[in-house]
Amino acid sequence: MSTDLGTTDGTESRELVHFVTQQTRFALINNILQHPKQLPSMYELEELNPSVSEATVYKHIQKLIDAGIVEEVSLDDDERRQGYPWKFYGLTEDGRDFLEAHNLLAAEETLQQIYETISDKSEKMVKYENAPRPTLS
Repeated sequence: MSTDLGTTDGTESRELVHFVTQQTRFALINNILQHPKQLPSMYELEELNPSVSEATVYKHIQKLIDAGIVEEVSLDDDERRQGYPWKFYGLTEDGRDFLEAHNLLAAEETLQQIYETISDKSEKMVKYENAPRPTLS
């Protein structure tokens, strides 16, 4: 499978659609889309997927990074605050374009509305949700 999203042919494109729509990976993409800043931390992704182990969440995020769909972004050293996350995960521009081209972003607004209705967030989750975030490149 090609990791260059800009040059995927028909077969590679179908393989990549199948890859990103695997249950756990697609859930993680949806978690990114529904996050208020579309940049959740690893902790937030883990909390949103309680039936999936932390190792599995990490493994699938790494696969999405390797495929060019997701990128890890970090706060600069001078912006980091003790007790707050400093690494976050968001869609790459090419990843967003690919998902949009394959009609996989149609529920983005609905996902954000659903996220807003989550009422049982832990104190740590709310703290992390409100943490400073870098901007996507």
